[in-house]
Amino acid sequence: MTDQEDLQLIAHLRREYTKGGLRRHDLTDHPLELFERWLKQACEARLADPTAMVVATVDETGQPYQRIVLLKHFDERGLVFYTNLGSRKAHHIDVNPRVSLLFPWHMLERQVMVQGKAERLSTLEVMKYFHSRPRDSQIGAWVSKQSSRISARGILESKFLELKQKFQQGEVPLPSFWGGFRVSIEQMEFWQGGAHRLHDRFLYQRAGEQWTIDRLAP
Repeated sequence: MTDQEDLQLIAHLRREYTKGGLRRHDLTDHPLELFERWLKQACEARLADPTAMVVATVDETGQPYQRIVLLKHFDERGLVFYTNLGSRKAHHIDVNPRVSLLFPWHMLERQVMVQGKAERLSTLEVMKYFHSRPRDSQIGAWVSKQSSRISARGILESKFLELKQKFQQGEVPLPSFWGGFRVSIEQMEFWQGGAHRLHDRFLYQRAGEQWTIDRLAP
């Protein structure tokens, strides 16, 4: 297949969005209430990884990066995820705490986008979550120096077995380089696919203790 044929194949890939719209009367006063409703529906629809969210950060040169992490908690203070504090994303946040999040719920023809600032969680919060994880996941947190270059997967596997033996007795200690971030909610946008590409978009923006809500053109 030629490059031109590849382009034509992609150009003709399209479908209609038919799962219904999002109207002003469907909205809630606070974005978290609508987010919780949509997340529950995503779970009930048995989507693969409904808590998966894209985290976008920017490095010191202005270069953006994206990766997928899992949402582990949310409340009025923000949305929480955990990571290696030596990772690329953590370094970016140290330089520029402004991040964006995206929940791509394709099967429901929905997206939720969040903009806010990330701040590190307290050691107590991190420890509580760390010890709630499966034991092998706790050990796995010790194994990887995230984002660093390695020569082969076998290095990780050997290190995992070594640490599994080391920590076979008692609790797995919390690594000093492992933690979490809470992303405050300054803006939250809800996107619902619509027929004829007339999608519904509503943007919540924080205004003190209140929220303004605007409909955006698709």
